[in-house]
Amino acid sequence: MIRYTLKCEAEHTFEAWFGNSAAFDKQARRGLVDCPQCGSTTIEKALMAPNVGVKGNRKAEAASAASIKAANVEATQHVPSHAELRALMRRLRTEVEATAENVGPRFAEEARKIHFEETEPRGIYGEASAEETRALKDEGIEFYPLPRLPEDQN
Repeated sequence: MIRYTLKCEAEHTFEAWFGNSAAFDKQARRGLVDCPQCGSTTIEKALMAPNVGVKGNRKAEAASAASIKAANVEATQHVPSHAELRALMRRLRTEVEATAENVGPRFAEEARKIHFEETEPRGIYGEASAEETRALKDEGIEFYPLPRLPEDQN
């Protein structure tokens, strides 16, 4: 199941669950997704933070959610400096690496298996070529690149 934050043409936002990203696309095209506030069927996905699965106990998940929420609150109250942005990117990357499985160069293959429900859903990260990422995008498979940090350039 995938939870999306959605937005209608009147800018109302709401959340909805779908079996997979293709299910949302199919239902939206057919006009089956409507805004609970105004009834509009002109719906699109709103910008949202990635939801990364957690290996381990729920305390880690709660701590992760709290730190992400705190970062979001901080970010909406002022424009962050470059140093703050780098710190947030490091925190995001550290969280993903701590809670998701590194599948290395098999990223595209594993992402497809999860998308097409051939394997259990789980958080993954790894490497993919530009060609592989274009193919994943064309297939409607959602993924987000990890931020590159200054120390990655060395």
